[in-house]
Amino acid sequence: MSKLKAGMIGGGGDGAFFGRVHERACALDGTRELVAGALRSSADASMEAAAVWGIQGYPDYQAMIDAWKSGDLELDYAIIVTPNNAHFGPAKACVEAGLPLVCEKPMTFTPGEAEELAALVKETNVPFVLAHTYTGHPMMMLAREMVKNGDIGEIRKVNSWYNQGWLATALEDEGLQQAQWRTDPSRTGISNCGGDIGTHAFIAATWVSGQPVTRVSARLNSFVPGRTLDDDFNVIAELGNGGTALIHATQIAMGYRNDNGFQVFGTKGSLEWHQEAAEKLLVRRGAHDETYWIGANFDFFPQSIASYLRVPAGHHEDFFEALANLHGTLERQIRRARGEDAPEPYAHPSVDEGVAGMNFVKAAVDSSANSGAWTDL
Repeated sequence: MSKLKAGMIGGGGDGAFFGRVHERACALDGTRELVAGALRSSADASMEAAAVWGIQGYPDYQAMIDAWKSGDLELDYAIIVTPNNAHFGPAKACVEAGLPLVCEKPMTFTPGEAEELAALVKETNVPFVLAHTYTGHPMMMLAREMVKNGDIGEIRKVNSWYNQGWLATALEDEGLQQAQWRTDPSRTGISNCGGDIGTHAFIAATWVSGQPVTRVSARLNSFVPGRTLDDDFNVIAELGNGGTALIHATQIAMGYRNDNGFQVFGTKGSLEWHQEAAEKLLVRRGAHDETYWIGANFDFFPQSIASYLRVPAGHHEDFFEALANLHGTLERQIRRARGEDAPEPYAHPSVDEGVAGMNFVKAAVDSSANSGAWTDL
């Protein structure tokens, strides 16, 4: 079985780090490799970055797509790792050309772009995975399966969060690239904290519980002087079944790193998962608790998840492996579409979740601007 070949768009800038994360995730299983890229917004810088990475460089994403279409470049999929404002253009170009892709979240810059891209993906049936990395954690996948199977009963309430402290000071004024574009409305959109990590808390609340958010009441704060966008994001939401979700994220929690997680409260039990302790899932029953540990040798994993596990218990599979699982899902879609033998791909986030995330952030921003008034999605 030949390796799938990927081309990356973005991710090669000074101070950027997630391009290299995707590169490693792409290569982790030995069945995929990064071979080309348009890694920077400047043509010269893009070519220089590709030379440093040791891959075929292109001055812009359209040149890379054109080279693939003409047969001068062998590609199986693309990876979009640009700032938010530069997701839609290359994503649309890839889909229109028939090139599958993994796209970073939030999916687009505006809800309108998200709707257009989703319609195009469904029309063309081009494989598309939205890179909500943490959904690739097998224990988060297991939580979702437990909810689907009714193991904890009817969902009453969800609490999901993402606490960081890295923007507790004005790092954007110190020239840090990651802080500069995230706090810039022209590149990140209408919400910094909400769009960046609030969407992770949102996907935890909705993707795991299987319940959509129907309306929100929100308060967004900008605590660091001089910021025009939020660095603190707080939402109370109504779920599709009438339940409640508390969805909150912050970047000003001093001492916190990547404290992402969720609690799902049902009529027969509760689930709890923490990204920084990703190898275990806690199920609370009242009289007793159950702790499920990650491990390819454990038979409680359904086959839909077991096929994503790599090593026996006691060997931690974490962040890179989770993102690699999303690349793996796209790989399975591509290979099965070609008639190759590949396991069933898991239902990781795609365009529907991308649209829902954009609508959620927009509703939260509108609600906060209206003193927390209930706002429909």
